[in-house]
Amino acid sequence: MALRFVKAAALAAAVGLSASLPMGAAKAAEGPVELPHVNFSFNGPFGTFDRAQVQRGFQVYKDVCAACHGMHLLAYRNLRDIGLSEEEVTAIAASVQIQDGPNDNGEMFERPGRASDRFRRPFANDAAARAANNGALPPDLSVITKARVGGAQYIHALLVGYTQPPEGVTVMEGMHYNEYFPGHQIAMAPPLVQDGQLTFGDGTNATVDQMARDVSAFLTWAAEPELETRRAMGVRILIFLAILGGLTYAVKRKIWADVH
Repeated sequence: MALRFVKAAALAAAVGLSASLPMGAAKAAEGPVELPHVNFSFNGPFGTFDRAQVQRGFQVYKDVCAACHGMHLLAYRNLRDIGLSEEEVTAIAASVQIQDGPNDNGEMFERPGRASDRFRRPFANDAAARAANNGALPPDLSVITKARVGGAQYIHALLVGYTQPPEGVTVMEGMHYNEYFPGHQIAMAPPLVQDGQLTFGDGTNATVDQMARDVSAFLTWAAEPELETRRAMGVRILIFLAILGGLTYAVKRKIWADVH
């Protein structure tokens, strides 16, 4: 009964919203929009992660995205896999406070993070997250590229897609126009606001497009850290099957050579 009520309320809200939007806004919300193509290093069946890019992407996440979005399925120790040293991972984990407990007195307490800890959640719970974001719930980014059609291409497009609305389109209060977001109105304010917002340690120019590419690569790695291993195994299996197929054919020709 409760589920039917929620669905009915959502449908009514959607109908009411579509009726209240100006014609331009309704037109802007129609149909899929082609995403700008980015030639990521991990594209294709033989693609691999660019470790330098993934490290820069982690910096973008840590310095920009982590204020609102968690990645609870990822542990700090996993950052070793993108090329960070043990000392760097330990320092990154220790830079945050993790809620732990209860202690011997039955009380919760905070302590510096350890490499074995999962990434710290930015909010205590969903209610606190909504209260801090005008009612919107920032999604966990652990597997966001697997959960969104388009994957890294979509995340990159979303981050660079903030623009002024077309003439005749009215953006609702508290929303922002994004040409690649479904419906084009999104509650999240532009997180990447200007070139040079960050300074990358490897000297890469931190343009908005570059930061969007890098964090999209990092989120793809986070969602599928075994991607390179799986692809390498797949190649070995295909080579094995090709050799086995050739041997099988040769044996068949040998056995049936005298049969006419």
